[in-house]
Amino acid sequence: MIQQVEFRLKERHRGCHIVTREILEHLPHPLPETGLLNLFVRHTSCALSINENADPDVRGDMEKILNHIVRENEPYYDHTFEGADDMPAHAKSSLFGVSLTIPITRRQLNLGTWQGIYLCEFRDYGGPRSIVATVYG
Repeated sequence: MIQQVEFRLKERHRGCHIVTREILEHLPHPLPETGLLNLFVRHTSCALSINENADPDVRGDMEKILNHIVRENEPYYDHTFEGADDMPAHAKSSLFGVSLTIPITRRQLNLGTWQGIYLCEFRDYGGPRSIVATVYG
């Protein structure tokens, strides 16, 4: 059976944010005994990722690394109408990606001990973000 839900994550400021619990609250219950969860964010200036869920320094360091790799206010950007953070946000979104697939085992997301789902918000104020969650099981 395939189930699909669409929901909004609350608005967050720029940075990498653990959203595992918020996503779990919106998923159909119970999850299948065995299956897959696909998450897709419907925006071009944020991304989804799986990374460290314990030490908040990792999230801050990720933000610093991304800002070092993709800088704002570069003179060669043509797409500047929506602000200095917009074109870099599009580039970062493409680097990270807008979807994740996570195995479901024994009716739970089969994440590692130290793994959490991140919403990587690349705009200063991106607004609430729409997620499509598809459960295959």
